[in-house]
Amino acid sequence: MADVMSILSSSYKSAGMSIPSKTKYVPVDSSLYQGTWTGKYPDGKTFSLSISQIDGFRAQVHYQSGSTSQYQQVLIKDSAFRFGNTKFILTGNGTAQIKNVVTDPATGSTYIDTAQATRST
Repeated sequence: MADVMSILSSSYKSAGMSIPSKTKYVPVDSSLYQGTWTGKYPDGKTFSLSISQIDGFRAQVHYQSGSTSQYQQVLIKDSAFRFGNTKFILTGNGTAQIKNVVTDPATGSTYIDTAQATRST
């Protein structure tokens, strides 16, 4: 288990995803985040991300991609949030970038899948 955590940690650091923010958590405009976001990774796998129950800077997230289904409460800060091995970054009104750390089962190496997501209305 320690090896997995070490791999994930180094992957986040190498991707520039671990830069600490000095800003405080502040309430967000729920209309920018709430809804269903969909997209496709470079390998053709599709995903959907449902964001709901936004209260201040907290939200409920449901992520679905292939056989992976994950529910989590998240904290939104600096137009982004993390859940599991994935980071959601709001890039504009109705557009976001998704970065997902993936471990190749054959080699054990990790890489980051990056995809664009759009919100359906």
